[in-house]
Order: sequence, then structure tokens, then C-alpha cells
Amino acid sequence: MAQQSWGMSTALLPCSPGILMLCDDRPATRLATRLAFLVAGFGIACWAPLVPFAKARLAVDDGVLGLLLLSLGIGSIVAMLLTGVVSARYGSNAIIIAGGLGLALVLPLLAIASAPATLALVLFAFGAALGSIDVAMNIHAVEVERAAGRPLMSGFHALFSIGGFAGSALMTLLLSLQLDVLTCTLICSVLMLIAMLIAWPRLLRSAQVQEGPLFVLPHGSVLLLALLGAITFLVEGAMLDWGALLVIGIGLLSEAQGGAGYIVFSIAMTAGRFGGDAIVARIGDQATLFWGSLLAIAGFAVLLTASVATVAMGGFLLIGLGASNLVPVLFRRAAIQRMMPTGLAVAAITTAGYAGILIGPAGVGFVARAGGLPTAFWLLAALMGLVTLSARIAAPDPRQAAQPFSPSRSD
Repeated sequence: MAQQSWGMSTALLPCSPGILMLCDDRPATRLATRLAFLVAGFGIACWAPLVPFAKARLAVDDGVLGLLLLSLGIGSIVAMLLTGVVSARYGSNAIIIAGGLGLALVLPLLAIASAPATLALVLFAFGAALGSIDVAMNIHAVEVERAAGRPLMSGFHALFSIGGFAGSALMTLLLSLQLDVLTCTLICSVLMLIAMLIAWPRLLRSAQVQEGPLFVLPHGSVLLLALLGAITFLVEGAMLDWGALLVIGIGLLSEAQGGAGYIVFSIAMTAGRFGGDAIVARIGDQATLFWGSLLAIAGFAVLLTASVATVAMGGFLLIGLGASNLVPVLFRRAAIQRMMPTGLAVAAITTAGYAGILIGPAGVGFVARAGGLPTAFWLLAALMGLVTLSARIAAPDPRQAAQPFSPSRSD
């Protein structure tokens, strides 16, 4: 059976009146989950084109701007930790709504904040909304996937990528039409509100809740999953922040063309996730982690040894395809481990991932200053090798798959 091939047969339960969770394998619940991922990607992408306007409005230098942007990350991480606790006890549906509505309502405030302290507070609130919906939508997704009995997580994450493309493209288009910044944000907020109103009645009405402890430090398999999540998110963040500088620095592309690599990487990530569910259903979680990370490592090798731009673009393509389904698999494994409540485990992986995005690019810069940017990228490839080596431990054989967390278990 396909359920057994990807290691969740022991975690899947048929829909019946005796199960607390509703029959989640319905088009409506899948649509609501996809809309949540879409709104999360759309919301954060809408902010990116506004950064130059915020800097000009506040008349601050790059150092102050960097500190302000850190407020968004702090808000996200704080909210992620709290969301894991609340979701483990009360479910994820209300938090998805609160997070999505929060993104829509706070976005216009980013366009009118007129003092550094005000912008810092607004960015903290925006980050909190993003962190809340990010954790809650992944918890919701694993519940829907568990009931479906087949992989769905990669497809859900693909909608986050699509939301990112749509948000940045629409905001850039509106700004290019010479609309004022507040009007642009209001238009985008209305679209997010519409999406959340559509999702609201279709979310799980009876979420999976657990009666275990409200706080558990990550340990055992969850700690490993969080580490692998941090590595994967670090690679994604490094491709965004440093990919263009790498190909420009080694003379393969001009400054005007430097962003082409990240475009190829992003397209490959999105395409890989749209096809990822079928791949995982066929080869399983363990093989997906192993071969996906190995493909990404091969992509780094191609990129860093390329002598022409076309070959370098092939490297970006391989990295994107290889990394595309690693995070969805890690979230799925968090759903079926038995060391921690699902909500806390998902929050741990999400928080570790965001830490990788926030801290990782700075680490890449530190290594690049000491030994050059190619050296830093070889180090990223080595870190990705940890995913390859850990695949068997992170995603054991389906016949030895972990059971969902139960507070009655002694382990």
C-alpha cells in the first residue's frame, strides 16, 4: 500500500465517530490549508518591496535598518514558541485565522509607521502574525495529511512559494503604477482577508489536541529534525542572500544578471514541491531525504566548479530540486514521532528553521570574509551532507515508524 511506502501507516486513522478529529480528507479542508500557506507566503513577500520605502521614510542608515528588521524575526520566533504550546492544547484552526487576519491588518501599518520605534513595534507584530500562522498551518497540514493517508505536505508548501511570487510581483506592479504605498498595502490586505474568509469555515472544526505537558524541550528525534530543518532553511536563505554575489564574484554573470540564479532556484523549488507528493508516495520519506540532499550537494558541486553561466544555472536548478521536499518531509516526521506533542515538535522545527534563516546568512558572510564566498558555499554543501547521513535516523524504515505522541507513554 502507498501508506506503508512512505512510513505513516501506523499514524493514519480512518474517519469515524469515535475519533476526535473530523474526517479531514475533504476538498474543503485541503483548500483551507492551501489558502493558509498561500496567505503566509503572500504576506511576507508583500513586505520585501516596501523595505526601501521604509528606509527612505525614516531616513535611517543600513545599520539601523538591520536592527529594525531584526524585530520581525524576534516577533516570529516568540510567536512560534507560544503557538506550539497553544496548538498542542487547543488546536490550530483559531491560530491560523488570527495569524492570517493579523498579517492583513498589520501590513498597512508598515506603510505609515513614521518613527523607528513605531516601525520596530509594527514589525514585531507582523512577525508574530507570520510566526503564528506558519506553525499553525503546518500543524493543520499534518492532520489533514494524516487523515488522507497519502503525502500532501509538499503540495501545501508549494502554495507558500506561489504566494511569495504573487505577493512580491503584485506589490512591485502596484508600486510601479505610481500608487502610494498605503494604497498598495490596502489592496494586498483585502486579498488576504478574502482568502482567510474563504478558508475560515473550511478549516478543521475539531482539531487534534493533546493533554501532555504545555512545554517540552526538544529532544531525541525532534532535536535531530530541528537541526536538519535549520540546515535546510539556512541553505535556502543563503541562496537568496548570497547566490547572486557568488556568481558575480566568480565572473560568470554581471551585476544586472546576478539574480538569475535565484530565479532558477525558486522555480525549481516550486516545481519540485508540486511533484513532491507523488515522489514521496513512491519512494518514501527516508529516500526523499537521502536522494534530495544528495542532489542538492551535486548542485553545489556543479555551481562551484562551473566555468560558464549556463552550467552554474544548472547548479542552482539541482539545488532547488534537491532541497524542495526536505522541509515537508521533516514536518511530516514531526507529526508521527512520539517524543513530543505534535504542535510542540512542529514549532521546534519551524523556530529552528527561522533561526537558520536569520543567523545563517550572517554566518555565511563571516566565513566568506575569512576564506571567500566559494568556501562558504562548500561549507553549505558539507552541512547538507548531514541531512544525507541522517536520513535513516530521521526517517526510519516504515516498519519501524514512530507512533504519534501520547502523554501516557513513558518515553
